[in-house]
Amino acid sequence: MTKDYNRETPSPEETIIFLRKMEVPSKARWTPDNVSSTPSSSGMQRSSCSSLKMFLVALSFAYFSKALSGSYMKSTITQLERRFDIPSYLIGVIDGSFEIGNLLVIAFVSYFGAKLHRPKIIAIGCVLMSFGTFLIAMPHFILGRYKFQSSVRASMNSTTTFGPCPASSAESTQAGDKASILPSVGCEQESSVSMWIYVFLGNVLRGIGETPVHPLGISYIDDYARSENAALYISCVQTISIIGPVFGYLLGSLCAKIYVDIGYVNMETITITPGDARWVGAWWLGYLIAGAITLMSAVPFWFLPKALPIPVDKQLNANFTPEQTRFIKDSPSAMEHQFRPEEPANFHQMAKEFVPTLKSLLGSPVYITYLCVTIIQLNSLIGMVTYKPKYIEQHYGKSASKANFLMGMVNIPAVALGMFSGGVVMKKFKLGVMGAAKFAFGTSLLGYFLSLFFFAMGCDNAKVAGITMSYTGVEGLSHQQPSLFSECNSGCLCSGTDWDPVCGENGITYVSPCLAGCTSSTGAGKNTVFNQCRCVAVTGAGSQPSNLTASLGHCPIRDSCDTMFPYFLFLSVITSFIISLGGTPGFMLLIRCIKPEFKSLALGVHTMATRTLAGIPAPIYFGAVIDTTCLKWGNTKCGRRGACRIYNTTAYRVVYLGLTMGLRTVSFFLCMLGFALLRRHVKQEENIALTNGNVEMEFESLRKEESNSSIHSDQFVRALDCNPDRETRL
Repeated sequence: MTKDYNRETPSPEETIIFLRKMEVPSKARWTPDNVSSTPSSSGMQRSSCSSLKMFLVALSFAYFSKALSGSYMKSTITQLERRFDIPSYLIGVIDGSFEIGNLLVIAFVSYFGAKLHRPKIIAIGCVLMSFGTFLIAMPHFILGRYKFQSSVRASMNSTTTFGPCPASSAESTQAGDKASILPSVGCEQESSVSMWIYVFLGNVLRGIGETPVHPLGISYIDDYARSENAALYISCVQTISIIGPVFGYLLGSLCAKIYVDIGYVNMETITITPGDARWVGAWWLGYLIAGAITLMSAVPFWFLPKALPIPVDKQLNANFTPEQTRFIKDSPSAMEHQFRPEEPANFHQMAKEFVPTLKSLLGSPVYITYLCVTIIQLNSLIGMVTYKPKYIEQHYGKSASKANFLMGMVNIPAVALGMFSGGVVMKKFKLGVMGAAKFAFGTSLLGYFLSLFFFAMGCDNAKVAGITMSYTGVEGLSHQQPSLFSECNSGCLCSGTDWDPVCGENGITYVSPCLAGCTSSTGAGKNTVFNQCRCVAVTGAGSQPSNLTASLGHCPIRDSCDTMFPYFLFLSVITSFIISLGGTPGFMLLIRCIKPEFKSLALGVHTMATRTLAGIPAPIYFGAVIDTTCLKWGNTKCGRRGACRIYNTTAYRVVYLGLTMGLRTVSFFLCMLGFALLRRHVKQEENIALTNGNVEMEFESLRKEESNSSIHSDQFVRALDCNPDRETRL
């Protein structure tokens, strides 16, 4: 009997036949060949399960590698700042270049990649990420040796003494002032090549390579995992992606301890320590390691299939949506819904459907509101995370190595635990769309109120003569170079642009031994001690210091600030955990509020929008605002402004925390609008589900009628078999 599939509605008999075909064994999966073979379907199930698990492991490793290299980039911002002598806002441009690369291809990769071989597209992306990471490290092998600003030259003989205070006269002082302004030797070579451009381009390439990992990987899992397991799988992947930064910051901590030119210079001649504002660690070494790990993460994806059988629960649930109702009416074969065949890609048709699909997606008020909220919150998050190690360095006087270590071992694990716990809570309590939204909002609001206590955990400015206090001991800020000079160092020909801090016996830091008025020194290298420092006597607090000496480096931070730092770390861990609890429910909210066919595109547009409007601008304007709090700038060989040497810590705290909290405050107002739109959206979905439920009841009634008629027919046939006169009657 030939069926007419062009009819408007199927007959009851056809509907019953279709529903019987849909009744698959509980442990089977539909494939084009398993209609009559249960063992083969069981084998396909095992193969599908193992392939999905392999994809989950491979995607977790890819997330780990990209998170490791991304966090390592953030851990090296102060190293890059000092190595290339650039301000914070320019570091923000370099950091945001990753998002620029992502922006170039995200929409097309998300849309076209979802219709192609997703695992292989991800593999290509991982290879590009590794090449970009190697490119970032290349300037180290092109540039010469790092030469830091110093007014002191190390002596190979510790018994040799030299004078840090050159004698001056009116004529020499005038000449010296001019000399400090003129470009030094090597300026022409320096100005001809800006090596940080290579770091910029390498980060752009990293962004291009990272593009397919997130939208294609998450949509692949959500397509082929059971509905009740999808949230847990995604939370596992995101948890692994949070573990990546742990190792990234630890790698940054290790490399920050190693001098940038290790193996090429005699370390005994280096007069600075990792805590010095001029110290540059082996930043390039970590990029080589991260690039190798990212390259390895590409290997498994080459061996994974394009598609897997769809889980049974998604097969059955999908039958009662409006789209699948139309499928029952129009489709010539139910099998096409049960398994997605690897059909050849029709690029012309995909391109033709792209604009209407994008319009339909952007026409959703819930989706647009969700985008606005996440964009604002990510501005706050990205700016805060990017400059948090620097905040710890400048505010609490920690070295870059220790700041990165604390980020990796204390802060990031709390975020990972929070992300995973959020997924577990969502699975255990079976949170729906509204439940997930309320949970994410509640955790974010609680973390916001706790974060307000950071404003009270401040430290005073370091005591630096001529910058944060006068040479006579009066506290007060000064951004002017003439304030560095005083009567106590007027007899020396000192440069106001050098930064070679020394700690006086009185506990006050001086910009250089010359500006401290020191006239002699003993020792060499890190053991150099300066004697007869006249300014130490002038700014002595209370009693006169017994020895007018000064040693290399900043004076230690005060005990009161050291006491405050553990409380800062504790509160940072608590707030990070609470805020990250809502990460997974908030992300699942995005997936569940859109139609399945828009899933990959929605994730891609979300990634593109957040990175365009948050990932790119946030590090730049956060860095520009932080630059306004600088008290003393370094200078390059050409005399232009270089990296900042010391900040106004009070102003740094206010602008850094104030900008972070202000952005989050704005996002909470948008959340109110989002709740109203989401509630209306949920009610509409419930009405549709109720209508589909009535259709399901009609189908169930037809199934029962067919079953009853089949039973009566069997009884009638058995009755005929038992009748001895049946042949006569026939």
